[in-house]
Amino acid sequence: MGKGATKEEESERKRQTWRWPLAALVVVLLAVAVSSRTASNVGSFFTDRNSCSCSLQGSGKYKGMVEDCCCDYETVDNLNSEVLNPLLQDLVATPFFRYFKVKLWCDCPFWPDDGMCRLRDCSVCECPENEFPEPFKRPYNIAGLPSDNLICQEGKPQAAVDRTIDNIAFRGWVETNNPWTHEDDTDNGEMTYVNLQLNPERFTGYTGPSARRIWDSIYSKNCPKYSPGETCPEKKVLYKLISGLHSSISMHIAGDYLLDESRNQWGQNIELMYDRILRHPDRVRNMYFTYLFVLRAVTKATAYLEQAEYDTGNHAEDLKTQSLIKQLLYSPKLQTACPVPFDEAKLWQGQGGPELKQQIQKQFRNISALMDCVGCEKCRLWGKLQVQGLGTALKILFSVGNQDKEGDQTLQLQRNEVIALVNLLNRLSESVKMVHDMGPDVERLMEDQIAKTSAKPGRLRRVLDLAFSFW
Repeated sequence: MGKGATKEEESERKRQTWRWPLAALVVVLLAVAVSSRTASNVGSFFTDRNSCSCSLQGSGKYKGMVEDCCCDYETVDNLNSEVLNPLLQDLVATPFFRYFKVKLWCDCPFWPDDGMCRLRDCSVCECPENEFPEPFKRPYNIAGLPSDNLICQEGKPQAAVDRTIDNIAFRGWVETNNPWTHEDDTDNGEMTYVNLQLNPERFTGYTGPSARRIWDSIYSKNCPKYSPGETCPEKKVLYKLISGLHSSISMHIAGDYLLDESRNQWGQNIELMYDRILRHPDRVRNMYFTYLFVLRAVTKATAYLEQAEYDTGNHAEDLKTQSLIKQLLYSPKLQTACPVPFDEAKLWQGQGGPELKQQIQKQFRNISALMDCVGCEKCRLWGKLQVQGLGTALKILFSVGNQDKEGDQTLQLQRNEVIALVNLLNRLSESVKMVHDMGPDVERLMEDQIAKTSAKPGRLRRVLDLAFSFW
């Protein structure tokens, strides 16, 4: 008994002797792993940690820093849900940001327009003058009109177009060019004001070769995917922006989808959402990147946006708009958690910077011109608005504000550019929120469904194949 106990005690002492070195080794290995993981998540542009002051967190599928940005995924999700998305939802509903001036029908500069829309929801319905109530025709009374008083040709009030604030509203803005976008608003006679709240971005049935040709032309000719070993950050930016925008558009189509045309039943198409976005992590990451890129443009233009005139003739609503803008620009949570979402100063360095900038400008101008080739009126509306918003962000970040660089100038924005910029930020914010709120559940549900139907993939594949063609 005594000898046995002595052996046990000796064995226990040996275990204790090894336990602490092993524990220390595990801690060291974990620290190295976390450090390595953190470095890999910072991204290829921004290896200087001093330029990014966000914490590295993350409990979901997407963790660590958003690639090439200065914020981590968890911070973005929390800021978006708690602060930015509610503010943006209120902003885009105000009279100033509700109306967008656009040329809906013009010739495609690249090929004859052959797009056909399967649904009447594809069109932006312009109502005759005699169908507008008298108060709706007066710019000083544009707020508070019940939607059920709008009667359009097709009987769909949500598709009606408002043209009533052309001359009096939006005083104090200048006409200025944007080197990043194709200008098509010089002929004001062909422009119309569209109420974005009555023409939501959603599924339209726009499909077939016309829809595919738009995206094929964008990616193959103007925005080719960079190779895995690409070291030029500028060449990566354009692709990631377009990919992020494309993913966001797909999220909104899947989130507001015509599930049953015979019953006019709308809802969420989770199969489409999964197939086009959620099962492609790179597309989700690019969407977060695009969101932070546009958010950085808005925060960089703080001094300009704070002083801009948000005048529509409705004093109460205009004061509300100014208040919401200031809440967005000076959010304490945003300034603390993610003060610089994207560091644009890292780009266009070196001797080849100016030439590369002109090349990418030309590519983006071609992309903006391609919006005239979209064969669906409502798709064209939202395509033009969001591409103009992205072009405005590029203008703010890369074409103004650096007086020591040749070609840069003082920031001047058109009213339409500001409207497009804020509405684009809201669209991206909504997409990021959908990914955060719905993504994990949709992925689990779809992966279970795919596993159950693996023996009979035809039905699921037919549904998923529809996604490729949609705008």
